[in-house]
Amino acid sequence: MPKKSENKKVEIVEFIQQHPRCTSQEILEGLKLDMSIVTLRRKLQDLVTEGLIDPIGELKSRRYEISNAYNIIRPILLEQYFEKEIDDRKILERFNIELISQTLYKVSIFTKAELDHLDNLQKKFAFNTSKLSETEYSKELERLAIDLSWKSSQIEGNTYSLLETERLLKDKETASGKTKDEATMLLNHKAALDFIIEHPNYIDPIGVSAIEDIHSILVKELAIKRNIRSGRVGITGTNYTPLDNEFQIKEALTLMCSLINDKKNVFEKALLALVLISYIQPFADGNKRAARIISNAILMNNQYCPISFRTVDAIEYKKAMLVFYEQNNIYPFKNIFINQFEFAVNTYF
Repeated sequence: MPKKSENKKVEIVEFIQQHPRCTSQEILEGLKLDMSIVTLRRKLQDLVTEGLIDPIGELKSRRYEISNAYNIIRPILLEQYFEKEIDDRKILERFNIELISQTLYKVSIFTKAELDHLDNLQKKFAFNTSKLSETEYSKELERLAIDLSWKSSQIEGNTYSLLETERLLKDKETASGKTKDEATMLLNHKAALDFIIEHPNYIDPIGVSAIEDIHSILVKELAIKRNIRSGRVGITGTNYTPLDNEFQIKEALTLMCSLINDKKNVFEKALLALVLISYIQPFADGNKRAARIISNAILMNNQYCPISFRTVDAIEYKKAMLVFYEQNNIYPFKNIFINQFEFAVNTYF
């Protein structure tokens, strides 16, 4: 009995994965699809456009195989992935330089439907902000900046509450029972945000020196070394090992900047900065904080809505990042990015 469904993309991709270099006729017969060969070929072309499969040969004799991009954008569920303990997961333990120098150039990390959704949200943001006075806009931006400073620091283990963060950043009132470093982390975060607000084109185009400058603001008066690290760094919860050579790290950062500058889509630029700075781990500490600031700097430089990450679960955030470290898969983190952009548009301004 033929299968009846409007969307068989998942089954088609799975079939191609199990039957590399199969033809459209073999897919049609193998899945018993209730559609014409012409309709199937249109769906296959959609999958080619999305970067999930690659076509081989001319149309009449064309065969299909899973693309290099498939592992980057295929769906991975966090709960299912982390059912296996750290030493039982099959992972990419070493830094993958080809991911940045080659693969991601050929990949569109957002689907058309995802980009349409993000573009519609951005239009809503542009419409809403067009109605605000300069004073009203500044107040909303300050509210988002407080939320981002709080959440970004909380993800890194800071114990200040949101209310305590607001008092600190607005009135310079420190919270009792908290360390000086916690207050400094939050104040530095706000200073870094103020810097990109005052210098919106500082990362256009993005460069290694600009990344170092923003990191320096974030770690001021903290016991964290500035500049690109020259030694090893370990990441809790994973067997993935970042680069440990200063010159290779700088090369990876330079390649990342070239990749981001080459991309045309603002959302893609912002998401790549968010995950790749964390993946490269160029600094001894403060990498994810720097990534969140720079990602927002890219959005704001293009008059896009910044993201506070206020409702993201810190554990889910870290797990999504671990999936990228271990599998070079962006799917869980992309969902976080989309959800948090939507939250920001609907909550601020």
